[in-house]
Amino acid sequence: MSSGSRRRPGAGSHHADEDPVVRPFMLTGGRTQPMRDGLRIETQLHAAPAALSAPLRFEARRIVELCQAPMSIADLSATMGAPLGVVRVIVADLITEGHVLVEDRPGDLPTTMIERIRDLVRAL
Repeated sequence: MSSGSRRRPGAGSHHADEDPVVRPFMLTGGRTQPMRDGLRIETQLHAAPAALSAPLRFEARRIVELCQAPMSIADLSATMGAPLGVVRVIVADLITEGHVLVEDRPGDLPTTMIERIRDLVRAL
């Protein structure tokens, strides 16, 4: 291929096997701060099976699916490959709408949990 025939990325050169790039602000409606304060990356979340029938879109639906078993915000971010800030905003919306619940975990986090969160954040 000659250098003159190369196409710029994003200039109509989308291939069927590539994922389209979606900017993070598009996933959160332009918001950068969650509507609910106090959501830490180790916050454990759980969604009731009934939340699967809610009319949710894209990332919100995926979060509800993943939270059928308790999962932290950091784990969601790593599993989805989405920025932590974006996941926090979407999770806060889901909590406000009643689709996702914050699991009450009394006491301090076990060292293994803290180490796992640290490792997941580093992997981002």
